[in-house]
Amino acid sequence: MLAARVATAAVLIAALLGALFLLPPAWLKALITALVALAAFEWGRLCRVDAMLYAALTGVIFALSAWSGAAQPWLAAAAVFWLLVAPLWLWRGVQPAQARLLALAGVAVLVPAGLAMVELSPGRVLAVLGLTWVADSAAYFAGTRYGRHRMAPSISPGKTWEGAAGGVAGALAYAIICASLFKGIAWVPFLAAAALLAVLSIVGDLFESAAKRQAGVKDSGALLPGHGGILDRIDSATSTLPLAAAVAPWIVGR
Repeated sequence: MLAARVATAAVLIAALLGALFLLPPAWLKALITALVALAAFEWGRLCRVDAMLYAALTGVIFALSAWSGAAQPWLAAAAVFWLLVAPLWLWRGVQPAQARLLALAGVAVLVPAGLAMVELSPGRVLAVLGLTWVADSAAYFAGTRYGRHRMAPSISPGKTWEGAAGGVAGALAYAIICASLFKGIAWVPFLAAAALLAVLSIVGDLFESAAKRQAGVKDSGALLPGHGGILDRIDSATSTLPLAAAVAPWIVGR
């Protein structure tokens, strides 16, 4: 299992780098359209709707938005969703009876994340994904070593407040290191955004975990050996990428 997990991760990273830096914009949009549709198929199954139809509709919505240049309204909607709607929803609890409503939310989860990958430069996409990975790893190690107080035991029993604090600290350290790669940094907004993205990465992870728990499954799919489904790999990125794309013009020089 570990060998399959490592091999899959290596292939995914290589494919990501190749797609971001080598594909022409039109081909990149086409690839992301396919990924959004595949993730939507998994989301549709979690929500007990016609997964094929849901994937097709979500893919069409993304493609129309990507090729028409209508990303900004989606990014703004995603910011509202992740900052206000998702935390409140998690606090009140995601129930099986809300599966149809969760299906509507899936569009707000997947489409803006895909659009953010189109809007951000390849370097910034990697920077945001790197922050997400660092925050997740730091949270895991801090939680394993110091975790005492569970954050959301009914959704993800392993997550603790101590781990979350470690994740934010790791993200801030990463952001300071990455600042040397950009010109015109506004330091206070930059570090505030890094901390916020670290927090939102946890929200994104928890929201996808809640969707799986209400469906009674451990993984969203089995497409990726050793990792589960696509949603299992992009859960945190669905919340961090759209907000990063929305605030980047104000904190990082073009």
